Amino acid sequence: MKKLIIAVVAILTQAVPSHAEVRIGVIISATGPAASVGITQQRAVTILPRKLGGQDVRYILLDDASDASATVTDARKLITEEKVDAIVGPSLTPNSLALLDIVAESKTPMISLAGSALIVDPPTDKRRWVFKTPQSDAQMASIVLDHMKRKNVKSVGLIGFTDAYGEGWIKVLTGLLEGAGIKVVASERYQRTDTSVLGQVLKIISQNPDAVFVAASGTPAALPQTTLVERGYKGLIYQTHGVANNDFLRIGGKALEGTFVPAGPVLVAEQLPDGHPAKAAGLDFIERYEAIPDAGARSTFAAYLWDAQLILNRAISVASDIAKPGTEEFRVALRDAIENVKNVAGPNGVYNMSPADHLGLDERSRVMTQIVDGKWRLVQ
Repeated sequence: MKKLIIAVVAILTQAVPSHAEVRIGVIISATGPAASVGITQQRAVTILPRKLGGQDVRYILLDDASDASATVTDARKLITEEKVDAIVGPSLTPNSLALLDIVAESKTPMISLAGSALIVDPPTDKRRWVFKTPQSDAQMASIVLDHMKRKNVKSVGLIGFTDAYGEGWIKVLTGLLEGAGIKVVASERYQRTDTSVLGQVLKIISQNPDAVFVAASGTPAALPQTTLVERGYKGLIYQTHGVANNDFLRIGGKALEGTFVPAGPVLVAEQLPDGHPAKAAGLDFIERYEAIPDAGARSTFAAYLWDAQLILNRAISVASDIAKPGTEEFRVALRDAIENVKNVAGPNGVYNMSPADHLGLDERSRVMTQIVDGKWRLVQ
């Protein structure tokens, strides 16, 4: 009987092997329409710590080419073949939404690098396994509304992506604008891969709005703005925090001058007041990122990845005291630990997770910036 028990224990141990290290799958969009977002995150993987929470870490990096179907394939590979303990990413909202069922079924915690609140709200059922680091559209929309009111904007034209990112932004902002008595005079859509939005822009200009808001991300967000400027539009133009990197500045050029962009504080870290909780973490990240060969200037998108590892660092130290990496018990403990992370100061703000909040950022995570002389300037 004793030999039989030992044999059964040995078989069970082989069936559920643990890892010598924590395995983290990273899914980003380094190619395709969202390449300007994902390429900076790809670079940032090279500076991620090789130890988190006192444990050795191995990162498995995959590029979904901005394609949600490829994201699903990548996630299944990471979970079934690589046996990852957590997933960081994807870069995009539609791609992140495509993984909700997969990570819930496999009990694999995921920290998304995408913007929409739909990814984590409400944090029940399958969303229990999902967290995110970028500020949500709702958070950023409120600072846009406040700025529009200060500028005495009375009418707004909207143009955005046809996908979940654009629709989420337009839904949230439309509600805020109407609640504030600001009239939405046009609401147009376009695909990330479109090469012309002339028809949509002409409809917007015909309504002569005081401001136009572009609900898009990455370099494709420059297309409506360059078209607006080419057609002589003179009103205010706002973009989302999904454009906050230098590739957007390069693609849009002079047509972006004067644009208002809500952003994470890391974008203007040097301009923040000394007491801002994200300043020290932001400057530290910028020094590390800009030291990467050919990386270029800072990127809020890369900083979201950096924030994810700061959260994991805190959570892994807790989960590793409960179970070993490579086991379901560890993944469950890791999920629980992420959900209880408190006061993690990163380049984009201070994270205080809870069962009711799988983002954990407050008003300190956002600033209004303006593009002046081709550079980001903090709007006081």
